[in-house]
Amino acid sequence: MNVASPTGLPRLLAGLRGDRDPEPLRSHVDRYGPVDTFRGQDLLRLLESSGLTGRGGAGFPTGSKLRTVAATRQRAVVLANGAEADPTSGKDRALLRSVPHLVLDGAVLAADALGAKEVFVAVGERALRERSALDRALTERAHNGTDAGTAIRVVPVPTGFVTGEETAVVQFVNGGPPKPTFTPPRPFERGIGGAPTLVLNVETFAHVALIARFGSDWFRDLGTSREPGSKLATITGAVRRPGVHELALGTALAQVIEAAGGLTGPVSAFLVGGYFGTWLRPETVLDLRFLDDDLSPLGASLGACALVALPASTCALGEVSRVARYLSRESAGQCGPCVNGLGAIADGLERLAAGLDDDRAHLARWVDVVRGRGACKHPDGATQFVSSALDVFADEVRTHLRYGRCRAETAGVLPVPRADG
Repeated sequence: MNVASPTGLPRLLAGLRGDRDPEPLRSHVDRYGPVDTFRGQDLLRLLESSGLTGRGGAGFPTGSKLRTVAATRQRAVVLANGAEADPTSGKDRALLRSVPHLVLDGAVLAADALGAKEVFVAVGERALRERSALDRALTERAHNGTDAGTAIRVVPVPTGFVTGEETAVVQFVNGGPPKPTFTPPRPFERGIGGAPTLVLNVETFAHVALIARFGSDWFRDLGTSREPGSKLATITGAVRRPGVHELALGTALAQVIEAAGGLTGPVSAFLVGGYFGTWLRPETVLDLRFLDDDLSPLGASLGACALVALPASTCALGEVSRVARYLSRESAGQCGPCVNGLGAIADGLERLAAGLDDDRAHLARWVDVVRGRGACKHPDGATQFVSSALDVFADEVRTHLRYGRCRAETAGVLPVPRADG
């Protein structure tokens, strides 16, 4: 079956259906064509040529990651990580519930290239629609003999901000608690069942499935030479069409906002990269492109590819303090600076939001103490969120300290799961 290469966008979301059901296997194959099995080195070279990087936040080159696992010369395991834990992000769930066959195609391709016989797909235990879509997709594939020789298992991962971190998922699959582990060894050295384990975000695997069909040059038709392709972004807050959007890398961020229907009103700042991300002033954001190359000089990155437009009508400090308290509560509880420091930071922010105490120096000290001190990136991400907020919202801090709690109520624009789940 010959299928013409898709042009423009959407790519990953081309199979999105208006109803609630995922795209069936037959429709998926009609749209994209069958996928061939590659010799290991062929797929590695293709991915390296494409310039595809991980879509989970770290942005590591995908071809290099496969090559590192292949270099162990042991029977590997593949883990597709869709345990999306950041409350500002919904892109992975959108893929799993709508086009699960793209994710599964990519994971099986990688498994074949590495000689792996087992594929695990991690998904949040409360993501019921996504788990149902995966179960339906696996039933279809089993009926058609699509993945002969590859055992695929869906793993529901407990809810929690750190439970989606790759070492936490690996430890959970191995029968342990879903908490990040001290490294080394990294999963590519010793992961599930002690085997070298390739861990990629589910969006990354979906791109692998398309690159395998249409080639690296096709993938590079979008984006820039340094950051090729498209990415899924979750855009929320003060926009008219909040949700998941597929965007070409290099798109002006002003156009990214327009893709979400434009702003509903004035905004005080944008949060770029989710709860491990960075606050930026509106006038700064709208002059940038949807690229890490543009964001990195500002100490920011696309990260989880979540963008929140914070409306000026809500109390910015109230929003930040709510999230800081949530992040302190979501610590894995394994490292003292994180457990004690994030709680102290949340306390200080709550006092600032209430206009009670000038805790800025105290907060700065705690940020310095906590940053870089942990088994995982949780303290680094949380302190980046807080320190950038104190910079961007400096005027609001001074107003709170002078006049007390501001008249604007905290509207709860930034999503925070309840403590009882």
